Amino acid sequence: MNKFKLLCVVIAITYVSNTQAGGLLTNTNQNIAFNRNMARDGAIGIDGVYSNPAGVAFLSKGLHLSFNFQNVYQTRVVQSGITVPTLKGTPYYQPFKLNGGNENGVKEFKGKASVPILPSFQAALNYDRWGFQVGFALNGGGGKATFNHGLGSFEREISMIPALLHSQNLTTTTPSYGVNSYISGQQYVFGIQLGTTYKINKHMAAYAGLRFNYVWNKYEGSITDIRANINGNNENLYEYFNKQANTYKNMGFYYKMRATEITDPATKAKYEQMSAKYEAGAEQLSKTGARFADKYLNCTQEGWGVTPIIGFDFKYGNWNVGTRLEFNTHLNIENHTKRDDTGLFQDGVNTPNDLPGIWTLGAQYSVLPNLRVMGSYHYYFDKSAKMANDKQTKLGGNTQEYLAGVEWDINKDVLVSAGMQRTKYGLGDGGYLTDMSFVTSSYSVGFGASFRVMKNARMNVAYFWTNYEHFDKTYTQKVGGMDTENTDNFYRTNKVFGVGLDIDF
Repeated sequence: MNKFKLLCVVIAITYVSNTQAGGLLTNTNQNIAFNRNMARDGAIGIDGVYSNPAGVAFLSKGLHLSFNFQNVYQTRVVQSGITVPTLKGTPYYQPFKLNGGNENGVKEFKGKASVPILPSFQAALNYDRWGFQVGFALNGGGGKATFNHGLGSFEREISMIPALLHSQNLTTTTPSYGVNSYISGQQYVFGIQLGTTYKINKHMAAYAGLRFNYVWNKYEGSITDIRANINGNNENLYEYFNKQANTYKNMGFYYKMRATEITDPATKAKYEQMSAKYEAGAEQLSKTGARFADKYLNCTQEGWGVTPIIGFDFKYGNWNVGTRLEFNTHLNIENHTKRDDTGLFQDGVNTPNDLPGIWTLGAQYSVLPNLRVMGSYHYYFDKSAKMANDKQTKLGGNTQEYLAGVEWDINKDVLVSAGMQRTKYGLGDGGYLTDMSFVTSSYSVGFGASFRVMKNARMNVAYFWTNYEHFDKTYTQKVGGMDTENTDNFYRTNKVFGVGLDIDF
């Protein structure tokens, strides 16, 4: 029975966030203005504290504030399959069929992620030439992802149990297995950005600032009640093997006692050998049962890092062009582990978790006094951001985004806008992706409006929707000591509703 290998709760989730756009660990939806028109990198507005900080210098003198609240809902679907070529023609050829998989041996695992309230805040104080800014937002992560029935990476190893039982002559005419699996992960990267602008002249402005990032992650998971059909009975394997171990232990004790009562050397030796045999069997069965014991994980992670940011804005006639560069943020996150039956999250261990740098370029053109069109380009330096186990080396390239939008002032009190975004991740052959941590390239659409509610205040409302592409990953690996062929089909949905208030003093 030493062939059994139980995959413990592997919950190294590095990407449980509700990222709307951006590099592999970043959020760009920091203002409702972005949700209704994503191409804001060349626009002038209070939302520019994040998207075009140098352009904020061209707002009027005084204090400008923006309060934003977003509701985010996301689903994540992974359709996983496993095939064992050497077991073709047996019930164990496509193991997921033994626990809810379809006729092709594929099983669907679905998770939900939500952020009931995603807050952000921007403020700018402008003088004649100098300006000062502060912003707060979730720059990465943001929310909780829950898989109430686990993931394929957990279940693949468990799905091999019926075949391994069969190899040990623990047979049944109706092979099956079962497990209760749960995983929940949260990831928050809180950012406070401070910076200053300088208006060089009426056409040009520059920005320099820093963002202080604090990371807080929490992972909880369990694998309990591992079951399999043995001789026609649905057995809890931990209880089954421990019961067998106790039987062997009692038999060993029985023959040991009998040996003490026997004076004949040959018979005594025979009973001692039988006692040793049963005791060894009991020990082996206990070890096997321990592999099927319930497993739990409860771990939080903390870390911090600083992001240097520079920006430049050029304004001339009907044109405005903005650019910014955020440098790579070096982050290490430290484990604070309450319980870890996996051995993967040792308390006090540090893990690299960098935020990738980004370069943006955006332009805005006023077609009419009340009509503006925008375009932007984002480039993320994902492969330069160090991750655990150098996971970034498995990427095929860096993330790129292409954005476009339009704004129309219906009158002095009402503005409507819409935009779209194409996000292309450099996923290569998919080696970077796991069912615990995945992104796929996407198309996003947003629209909304801004209403004057007071002389110096406007309300923003927007809806933002992302359509993610399917990504199929095929790979081979050893599971339960056997060569297997595996497939994962990744898919996500994302919806955001946002409300904000801008105030000028």
